[in-house]
Amino acid sequence: MTLTVLVTGASAGFGSAIARRFVRDGHRVIAAARRAERLRDLAAELGPAVLPWPLDVTAGEAVAGLPAALPAGWREVDVLVNNAGLALGLDPSYRARLSDWETMVATNVAGLMRVTHALLPGMVERNRGHIVNLSSTAAIYPYPGGHIYGASKAFVTQFSLNLRADLVGTHVRVTDLEPGLVGGTEFSAVRFGDAARAASVYAGTTPLTPEDIAEATAWVVNLPAHVNINRLEMMPTCQASGPLAIKRKE
Repeated sequence: MTLTVLVTGASAGFGSAIARRFVRDGHRVIAAARRAERLRDLAAELGPAVLPWPLDVTAGEAVAGLPAALPAGWREVDVLVNNAGLALGLDPSYRARLSDWETMVATNVAGLMRVTHALLPGMVERNRGHIVNLSSTAAIYPYPGGHIYGASKAFVTQFSLNLRADLVGTHVRVTDLEPGLVGGTEFSAVRFGDAARAASVYAGTTPLTPEDIAEATAWVVNLPAHVNINRLEMMPTCQASGPLAIKRKE
């Protein structure tokens, strides 16, 4: 069965890797993101199986109108991958910029919420579908400077589990993916605005890759229709959850 998959944040990183994977598997992808030129490049690379769709998930009216705005033949979205998200800064909370907090909440929380609200009713009406939400290990394991980013991803994880509680008995599935350290994306460059500092995050490591996240996404979607993977936590072998922090007097 050919699926219609909508991927947010599809212009780079996880999103473009997920789009490539689903097209390779024979599916069609609505590639949604803010950067229209990158979406056009992705469509040129992958062909007519990709519908480039400029979209800012923080734009409420555009997201609400998405199901009706899509061309005929693309409106029945079988799989929604809520990937759009970002982290900004790593300063402690008492030095963080409020504007950074607001941007993270607007994208990671409200944006994901809006896209889900727009597409979920159609899935329930058709009694089929799958929502894959990109959370993070930061939702579970706190770290200094994680504050709002971790809290926003904790929302994603808890929202995913609560969606499943509402959908029990339907054939609409929900999966929360929680990656740890992942290289090969713009994540750290966006977070720090400094290429050298971003590169230092991955120095001496073999992190996960966007293709690893795409593989996990494809796996949960391609399982038999009666199987729902609620949460999938992923880390590279060079990473683990750390011990509790203890500050000792010198």
